[in-house]
Amino acid sequence: MLLHIGGDTVVSLKDVVSIIDHQSVKSSKITKKFLEDDRKIKRMVDTNQEETKSYVITQDAIYCSPISSLTLKRRAQYVNSLEHFPAGQTDFEELTE
Repeated sequence: MLLHIGGDTVVSLKDVVSIIDHQSVKSSKITKKFLEDDRKIKRMVDTNQEETKSYVITQDAIYCSPISSLTLKRRAQYVNSLEHFPAGQTDFEELTE
């Protein structure tokens, strides 16, 4: 399943390693250094013109997202819950004339 992280960007949920709030990055020297190092090696994807509210870390890249980490968490949980919903099962009868 895919997770919309803002703008025209979606990532596969199976590739998401972590979602980090922007405020926690400001308060942690280690996390700040980690993101700066990834920015230097061009692993960070920042396509949004909006303010960054969270970082979505995947196996291949780090995405800057204008969506809060709490909202992304809720979206991920919702999308994940859809996987457990049986696809293709309907109890509707086809209406014909």
